[in-house]
Amino acid sequence: MAINEQKIQVGKLEWFYREISPLGSNHLGTVILLHGLPSQSYCWGEIMEDLAGKGFRAIAPDWIGSGKSSKPHRRDFAYTPTAFISALGEFFAALEISQFSLVIQGFLGSVGLQYALQFPEQVQRLAILNTPLTTAAKLPWSMQQWTIPLVGEMLTQDPLLIDRTLEKGTCYSIDDQYLDVYRRPFLTSSEAGRSLMATAQNLQLAEAMIAISAGFQTWEKPTLVCWGMRDPWLSFDLAASFASSLPQKSMVETTQLPEAGHYPQEHFSGQISEVLLPFLRRQF
Repeated sequence: MAINEQKIQVGKLEWFYREISPLGSNHLGTVILLHGLPSQSYCWGEIMEDLAGKGFRAIAPDWIGSGKSSKPHRRDFAYTPTAFISALGEFFAALEISQFSLVIQGFLGSVGLQYALQFPEQVQRLAILNTPLTTAAKLPWSMQQWTIPLVGEMLTQDPLLIDRTLEKGTCYSIDDQYLDVYRRPFLTSSEAGRSLMATAQNLQLAEAMIAISAGFQTWEKPTLVCWGMRDPWLSFDLAASFASSLPQKSMVETTQLPEAGHYPQEHFSGQISEVLLPFLRRQF
């Protein structure tokens, strides 16, 4: 089994995504994996292989404005949660995906939570890794700087921003061969930096957290909260508070990854798969 890299044109936007399907006919369903800032779908590779090995089809897109997907000018794409949610829905429709389990991580991954609230009939199960979940969550100062005029424009045009952010978030060094993948869009076009700045400026995190905190009071789908405990930006207290607020306690699982940071899939994919795969197969 190999991960296939594909593109699909959806209206004026071109989505890049990675996909892997299990061998044989015993397919257990589709899993969508959404990355955070300033990452790419590349971060999910090992987990996608594990999913396919156990019978799941796995799809991980680069968000619009990230990786190898379109990076439209902000006059053509608003980079707001509403714009991302609409585009994501059109992406699913183009791939004829009507139901799936959803795995999310990071600050832009929070848009996945908003999508789940708007279209709960599509989301069979939800797995959350180190994502802002409550009104106590704040965009870290290092990312807030991307939103400042002139300062943000300079910072987001520096490919080394990727090294600084990912290594700060993970609490570990990352091999150059992996960082090269994340840096490449910033080395090939200024559009990557402009899109990152526009995304950070329009994330509307405070409003999103209010909507998420209120919306999940009635959430009744199986939910896994898997948390890297060394996250420098989002504490486990936020995850625990969110999990305790969900109404269907028998459908909620919480797992701690003691050595992992904000991007746990970068160094601890195996540990995540050990938790995620049983969760996806469990009968609730």
